[in-house]
Amino acid sequence: MNEHTNTHYKYTGVMHIHSVHSDGSGDVWQISKAAKDTGLDWVLISDHDNFDIEEGIFNGVTVLKGEELSPEVSDHYLALDIDKYLDFQDSPQKNVDLVHEIGGFGFAVHPDESENRKNKYPPIKWTDKNVIPDGIEIWNWFSQWGDNFDTTNVFTTVYAHLFRHRLVKKPYRQTLEWWDELNKNSDKIIPAIAGTDAHALKVRYVLPLVIFPYKSMFKTLLNEICLREPLAEDFETRKRQILNAVKTGKNIIFNRRIGQNPPEFFISDGNTTAFSGENIYLNEKTYLCLNCYKKSDIKVYKDGKEYISLKSQESRIKITETGKYRFEAEINGFGYAYSNPVTVR
Repeated sequence: MNEHTNTHYKYTGVMHIHSVHSDGSGDVWQISKAAKDTGLDWVLISDHDNFDIEEGIFNGVTVLKGEELSPEVSDHYLALDIDKYLDFQDSPQKNVDLVHEIGGFGFAVHPDESENRKNKYPPIKWTDKNVIPDGIEIWNWFSQWGDNFDTTNVFTTVYAHLFRHRLVKKPYRQTLEWWDELNKNSDKIIPAIAGTDAHALKVRYVLPLVIFPYKSMFKTLLNEICLREPLAEDFETRKRQILNAVKTGKNIIFNRRIGQNPPEFFISDGNTTAFSGENIYLNEKTYLCLNCYKKSDIKVYKDGKEYISLKSQESRIKITETGKYRFEAEINGFGYAYSNPVTVR
């Protein structure tokens, strides 16, 4: 018997943010104000090797914190649901284990940064794909921009700043393939998130400037979580609701630059519905339903293999086999939305 009804509540947030406590320029009040101004419900701040930012509800926005364990040259790990500062270890497996020891979970972030950069900033990759994190950041805005930031001459440098969104197109295929492989080999869902990696960097040319301010970055890669009950009034319960949703893959990633809202995605058995991160049982009435609000290039994947490809706005696809189903949607060659899987049993 399925455990799900059709009732659900959706809340949009941003992950992977840096504050004045590491290499960002904003405090909790400034970051939450930028989030409120861009219509977000929650944010998750994860400073490099620092756990000092305050949590709570600020400007009506739920502010959570984690820590980005940041070895110098590789294997950054986004530690969540932790209650204290952690010293990063000398291997990715040790960092995964360290977070587990205190009851937390984590995501490998920007795991496939390019080694072909045309700037002075070295890539920070996940060096051992045999080390399995709890989840994967499949798309990182600032990381991908950095991969394509060309400082060869003044013209390419200016282009990268003025037309920055053209440099961030879609998640890297090798990252998606790794994520799919992990899900194929796991009974549970290995969740995916998107990160802005927002810093609001302050620089001085002729006059002081803020490069990619929080408000601008909060209009890029977002995570919409889907809950079966509304967010609670008290902070601690809200915190648990949001972290549990992220931990179990109850979110859809979308690029607000391409579409103001994420697609509506669920699988129905005729009576109940299952959203990302949930499961449902197969019967003769099982359909995958998708509404992208505008015509998109859609691919549905089953257990990491392409199941169907189509160009559509609304789709209703018959499901005849058990497995993990997710979708990708692009518009004009730019990534629009990526779901965590629904498991059909």
